[in-house]
Amino acid sequence: MSRKSGVLDLAVLGLLHESPMHGYELNKRLKGVLGPFRAISYGTLYPCLGALQEAGYITSDDSASESGPGRRKKHVYKLTADGKERLQELLAEGGPSAWDDESFGVRFAFFAQTDAETRLRILEGRRSRLEERQDAASSSMSTTRGRLDRYTLELQRHGLESVEREVRWLNELIATERAGRVGSTPAARPRRRTPRAAGSRTATASPALTPKTSVIEGDR
Repeated sequence: MSRKSGVLDLAVLGLLHESPMHGYELNKRLKGVLGPFRAISYGTLYPCLGALQEAGYITSDDSASESGPGRRKKHVYKLTADGKERLQELLAEGGPSAWDDESFGVRFAFFAQTDAETRLRILEGRRSRLEERQDAASSSMSTTRGRLDRYTLELQRHGLESVEREVRWLNELIATERAGRVGSTPAARPRRRTPRAAGSRTATASPALTPKTSVIEGDR
């Protein structure tokens, strides 16, 4: 399975996990996930749906709401039990393929369905990859500055600034994820008082310290 088809499989299964939908609605929702510049044609979507259906990951029913004179029934696609398991397998993948430009946006779109450890691994991997790209771009600008016209230099500078902005954004996300993991630690229970012997001095018990809990959107 190619990387591009794997990304599309994830997007389709992830959307169908939210609710069943027919092909037109699914294609419309995919534009929101993949972005307007990566629109999926029906010539790409329906073979993908056919392959997922053949694998047993999705099933389809005729939409009764579309019945009537001159109207064709539409197929409503929904996830099967095997499809839900396959989706969880795809969401659990946090290796280098999840960090690249082709996959990261789609993976991020389904972070609400992804466990916290995998989310953090993907964010840190993406940041590491962009930092390498940032270093390479800075080095290239330093060595070619005197040989390029100002428009080409401006284009390089624009690309470098875009990478720097995404690195700062990833730093904020990573900090939030880490804070959420620390904040999700259960609060310590207060100690029980041990019975005092008669006539002993009264000790003032210190209140138990309860850590603040930070909850990240999507872990709820």
